[in-house]
Amino acid sequence: MASTTTARHLFAAKNTTTRARSSSHVCAAARPTWYPGAAAPKHLDGSMPGDYGFDPLRLGTNTEVLPYYREAELTNGRWAMAAVAGILFTDLVGAGDWWTAGAKEYALDTKTLLAVEIPVMAVLEALRVKGWERTGESGAFGMHPFDPMGMASDEKRLKEIKNARLAMVAFIGFCSQAAVQGMGPIECLKKHLEDPGHNNIFTSSVGAEATVAVMALSIAPVILEAKKALGDDDEEFRPIPW
Repeated sequence: MASTTTARHLFAAKNTTTRARSSSHVCAAARPTWYPGAAAPKHLDGSMPGDYGFDPLRLGTNTEVLPYYREAELTNGRWAMAAVAGILFTDLVGAGDWWTAGAKEYALDTKTLLAVEIPVMAVLEALRVKGWERTGESGAFGMHPFDPMGMASDEKRLKEIKNARLAMVAFIGFCSQAAVQGMGPIECLKKHLEDPGHNNIFTSSVGAEATVAVMALSIAPVILEAKKALGDDDEEFRPIPW
């Protein structure tokens, strides 16, 4: 009888644990994450647009500086979107290699350009930061947020951060193409379309590195899920332990 009672208690405890795990999986599934079923760290509660629970370096654990990181991400993303659009435009119109543009001669020489650019940008950035600290929204020309057409909404904010992240990745890709192939993005695309099987990143001079990176990114979710399944449910998994 004692052994039967013990077995029943163990079975009930197992069922309770299983239900708790199922519930946590349902909650995780209800919120979009950076890979299906990922458990977001506690400091990322989904309140920010574009929060998919991805913070392997745990930069956001300090809640006081987290808004600054978000603003920095948006600012860099906006510059990246402008840069990517400019690079594609110069490539389409045949205006020359974008990565050599800074070394060319223009109406203003470099010293004059710096003498104008540094103070102007310093003033504009100081005003932008002060406006952001006051309102929590970035802007320009005294408007925070900068929304002269009245288009601001949660949907637009989500689209902005998604496109900003995509542009930053695209810019890294453009830089890699220029360094490895010595060509712009449009020229690289044309070359790839001519013979996709032989003109791609895996057949380039960095093919081995690209293969290793893709394999690591493909295996990472499997390792994370295995750690969650085999580890303590109450322990927050840290891919990078700090």
